[in-house]
Amino acid sequence: MVPDPRTHPERIRLVLWDIDHTLIETRGVGRDIYQRIFPTVTGQPLHTLAAVHGRTELDIIHDTLQLHGITPTDETMRALATALADGYTAAIDELATRGRVLPGARAALADLATEPSVHQSVLTGNTTAVAKIKIKTFGLGEHLDLLLGAYGDDHQDRATLVTIARTRATNRLGATIDPTQVVIIGDTPNDMRAATMAGARAIGITTGRYSAGDLRAAGATSTLPSLVDLPRLRHAPTDRGTPRQSR
Repeated sequence: MVPDPRTHPERIRLVLWDIDHTLIETRGVGRDIYQRIFPTVTGQPLHTLAAVHGRTELDIIHDTLQLHGITPTDETMRALATALADGYTAAIDELATRGRVLPGARAALADLATEPSVHQSVLTGNTTAVAKIKIKTFGLGEHLDLLLGAYGDDHQDRATLVTIARTRATNRLGATIDPTQVVIIGDTPNDMRAATMAGARAIGITTGRYSAGDLRAAGATSTLPSLVDLPRLRHAPTDRGTPRQSR
């Protein structure tokens, strides 16, 4: 039985997943799309893409424009974000062919969905439109309530996204979600720092470019080598004991 949020709000757990290098890999599709759409908006070829790992799309766009000597106005940034979504829409088949779901991701989502008190969504640097395309392309939406999540076009600052998601969950679930009821699962130090700054718990997955040590140094309370490690992942949303390290 799902806990009644009016009588047991403290039992609710909001699990927010990062997407890229946590649930999926696009294997360069995103960078290729940037190459295609950047000239259509700016009139310049893309020479350098700003660092992307763990950052919001607005932040990436802002810095990429600056690297090309272009003033990052709100209008230009939003135009690039829209063009990026259009680029992903046009490249869905390419994304499905080149990209992949990471090992254990489907099972992890399904496993957590068996916990009645757990509500799952995403906290991602992707824009809302691009996040939805990725989730739909790889068939990962069954156990995710995307209306509870927060996205890279909501705010440039990733820590602020945690607060945005918590507010959305509070409104949608009809119960106040305390920061300690939120679990962030991601693969970058920025994911871990965002969770820590917002008062949430951070679980690091070493499926990206960062080590368990990197993620712990940024605030991870536990780390996993991959999402295949289901018993520890399932235990994580309700365990408030001593942080555990990756094997």
